[in-house]
Amino acid sequence: MDWKDNIITKNKMDSIKNFEEKKLVAEKVAEKVKDGQVIGFGSGSTSYLATIAIADKIKRESIHITAIPTSLEIKLLCGYLKIPITTLNDKKPDWSFDGADEVDNNNWLIKGMGGALFKEKLNIVNSPITYILIDKSKRVNKLGEKCKVPVECFPEAISYVKEELTKIGATEIEIREAVSKAGPVITENGNVILDVKFDNITEGLEKKIKSIPGVIESGLFISYKVEIIE
Repeated sequence: MDWKDNIITKNKMDSIKNFEEKKLVAEKVAEKVKDGQVIGFGSGSTSYLATIAIADKIKRESIHITAIPTSLEIKLLCGYLKIPITTLNDKKPDWSFDGADEVDNNNWLIKGMGGALFKEKLNIVNSPITYILIDKSKRVNKLGEKCKVPVECFPEAISYVKEELTKIGATEIEIREAVSKAGPVITENGNVILDVKFDNITEGLEKKIKSIPGVIESGLFISYKVEIIE
């Protein structure tokens, strides 16, 4: 038995909702991969499937690419699938792909339910284009219909950040609690995530959130160079 198969991929496929729809979307983005490219790899279940689809294409066509992963999960998966990885300090992406938690009619996004919003945004701003992979459940008429806005926050700044978020319109603020450990979710950057409800998400809200000292990043992705694949 391959010990890495047991650790990294065990039970993952069974836990993915809307599996068949996401698999088709993953295969669409894999078709865009060309030999020699540097590609930003997003996080979440659809990006997980896209990583596998890309690995299949690499093997099938004997091509070589380099990945810039946005989460530990995808980094480990790339290692298991023998996809070379790099960082934004060493390479610039030719393009990126990622998922989303909500997408409205303007292609504004809410991301960060998986907690990797900071690195996801870094990949997007460094890429000429990012393909956002979604199933139909992620479409909304107005941002905030289904999801709160994740805000990555420096732990010692929680009280101040909560106060400032309220001033700019937050109506509910919760620290995201972990499921399989006691206490809050800790991001890969050592921070916490506040899940924040806004009744009205405007174009300038992303910048207002980011301007608060102690905020590392917000899960609002407004007016970025993205193309939706669904």
